[in-house]
Amino acid sequence: MAAPPEKTINDLTGKWVMNKTKSKDFDPILALQGIGWMTRTIIGKATVTVNIKQYTDDAGKHIDVDQVLTGGITSTPEKRILDWNERPHKDATFGDLVGRSKLTDSKNLEPGFGGEDVEFLSAGWDADEQLHSWVENKKAGWTATQVWGFQTVDGERRYVRKVVVRKGNELRQGFLVYDYAGPL
Repeated sequence: MAAPPEKTINDLTGKWVMNKTKSKDFDPILALQGIGWMTRTIIGKATVTVNIKQYTDDAGKHIDVDQVLTGGITSTPEKRILDWNERPHKDATFGDLVGRSKLTDSKNLEPGFGGEDVEFLSAGWDADEQLHSWVENKKAGWTATQVWGFQTVDGERRYVRKVVVRKGNELRQGFLVYDYAGPL
């Protein structure tokens, strides 16, 4: 289902289901991040639902994300504060990470990204503001940059996450398209 007009990057609260037919195959990105074949196969076959709660408190703007796979299998909750400060995060699938997030215009990404990254990550957004997220796994040697927002996909407004993962000289780009599945 297309994203309702009231859903914006400032109000993602709700249930979102990954649309695999509209998304790019994510297996090569997960492989570059060192995710094993069995885990990638399970993720590839499962229905992925992302439950998002977005709110503001004294610490700032937050986005809390819980992913649920078919059968109720959950991943490590992601709790982001949108202030671009680095924070550690221990993830059951991706390991020990450090990451940061903020709301920004994707055309103003932080320095350090190659031209192809910026071109891919900034193209096609329906609004001026997106969520920019960066994460690093120092032990595995990769970084991932995501830009979240809304794009028109096959004539419908959809929640989209674009991803660029780098490990050494290797680069993988992908995007995930989500169907709106209703309120939490």
